[in-house]
Amino acid sequence: MDYQSFYDGRMFDAYRYLGAHVRPEGGTVFCTYAPGARRVTLIGEFNDWQEWDMIQEEHVQFWKITVAQASAGQLYKYVIYGADGSRTEHSDPYGFGMERPPAFASVIRDLEEYAFTDDEWMLSRTLNIDKPMNIYEMHLGSWLQDPEDPELFPRYDEIAQPLIDYVKANGYTHVEFLPLAEHPVTGSWGYQVTGFFSPTARYGTAAQLRKLIDCLHNAGIGAILDFVPAHFALDPYGLRRYDGTELYEYPSSDVTVSEWGSCNFIFARREVGTFMQSCANYWLAEYHFDGLRMDAVSRLLYWMGDEGRGVNETCVAFLKNMNHGLRCLHPTAMLIAEDSTSYPGCTVPADRGGLGFDYKWDLGWMHDTLDYFMKTSQERERVPEKLTFSMYYFYNERYLLCLSHDEVVHGKKTIIDKIYGSYEDKFPQLRCLYMLMMIHPGKKLNFMGSEIAMFREWDEEKEPDRFLLKYPVHDSFHHYMMELNELYLKHPAFWQCDHDPAGFQWIAMNDEGRCLWGLRRDGGGESLAVFLNLSDQDRSYWYEPVERQELTMLLHTDWERWSGTVKEEPLSFTAGPGEGRGIDLPRFSGILFALRPVPEESES
Repeated sequence: MDYQSFYDGRMFDAYRYLGAHVRPEGGTVFCTYAPGARRVTLIGEFNDWQEWDMIQEEHVQFWKITVAQASAGQLYKYVIYGADGSRTEHSDPYGFGMERPPAFASVIRDLEEYAFTDDEWMLSRTLNIDKPMNIYEMHLGSWLQDPEDPELFPRYDEIAQPLIDYVKANGYTHVEFLPLAEHPVTGSWGYQVTGFFSPTARYGTAAQLRKLIDCLHNAGIGAILDFVPAHFALDPYGLRRYDGTELYEYPSSDVTVSEWGSCNFIFARREVGTFMQSCANYWLAEYHFDGLRMDAVSRLLYWMGDEGRGVNETCVAFLKNMNHGLRCLHPTAMLIAEDSTSYPGCTVPADRGGLGFDYKWDLGWMHDTLDYFMKTSQERERVPEKLTFSMYYFYNERYLLCLSHDEVVHGKKTIIDKIYGSYEDKFPQLRCLYMLMMIHPGKKLNFMGSEIAMFREWDEEKEPDRFLLKYPVHDSFHHYMMELNELYLKHPAFWQCDHDPAGFQWIAMNDEGRCLWGLRRDGGGESLAVFLNLSDQDRSYWYEPVERQELTMLLHTDWERWSGTVKEEPLSFTAGPGEGRGIDLPRFSGILFALRPVPEESES
């Protein structure tokens, strides 16, 4: 082990040395970093939970022991005797597995137990800059449950085939899992972590998770992991006062504990940076995840996430160093920031002075768009900026449009329930909302349950309300989403020029306060246009383009098969200078057209 690299925060594979490692010749080597400890012992199934002293190495801050009889699958803990006189049983900070909570012993895992077969996927993988990316965000434990026993979660490998079938049928390219690292409370959804290198035992073992990702890749589906780099759970067996001192957290009380009641990592200690960037590398290297969505980036950029307290320069330096290192190690793995601030250069490469992310969640678009749809038709007429503002800043970063889990919990209501109007009026507007999302530049993310228009807020203890599909209006909405997603995948104009200003233009912006909108996308040698009537009155938009073109309807949000009012009939017409055409748009409806240039007829 390169100790200097560890202390300098330059190491990305500390997990190869620290933790519990099964030896090919038999036995297991245990190593932990506890610089403030006066004694460290090992207890486990292999020694009847009797304390065996670990030995300080030449670098006395590391404690190590080799146990011949220790093997994969066995439980163990470290007992740390702190300089303050404390004696605490800890799980292994670098452990590859843990017991199912509330138990907290670490588990010896052999990461080579399952061998990947996804070479073709890994060799052809890209950052999807000029490809479609439609992400299905999900909480694994509540996506599919046993109705008789909600605590009997599906195993990682058991969920693989039904998940693959669903994702492919619904037109998604990637799955994004809410955090899978071990966490004590299911209700934290995985955002308060105790085992940063341990796939949660709720759903099975490390080998079973590797098999899930392998199956997804062999089915042509990408996998993104929600990753938590800013803070950790307070549980005494975890990282808090690990060696009897504030080793991983701040010693100062005003920045130690976050707003979520968890400890903030102190990245001013570079060995803490080594821990976190090694963890990020671990999930990408050992589990073949195609990207990390990094949670709560604003809490790293600013002290306690408060811009008024100023930039946290040490955390910014850590982010740049981590992202640059991960880019070098995994050139085609996506790094995605969940950041609500306007901190500049989020998606600029770290070696050019930026933070080094590939994408940033466009939370501004999400808030403004949902706020617009929450308003009455008359109120919408006066706030067109809710839909236009996103394009004023869109090309400053590489954005990803998200309607995530955060928007369907804690009394915020679900996506459909946020929309203003009666039960009957919500559905046509929801269809318009998703058509607008698809035509707007940026990759897409939608949280599970939204594709069937759930009215009940998401609950981690209940699976999506699939019984809703017995009702025609929910079933037809689900099929609408499937068709819209398939059109997104099929037509490069939706995604090939997501981050090129030449790929987007406004056709109509509120149209003199009538809530009529037109948006055009170009890419891959084709053009698409969407016209939307977001008012509660039937209206017509006069379309007279500057070049002659043929418009062919691909999708109408108000077709009868979506429980709408319009009969499904072919529609194709030509328009150009002096050759305008009125496009009839029922209340709360939208139409997607393919545009084809038509040469002017030559004069005789």
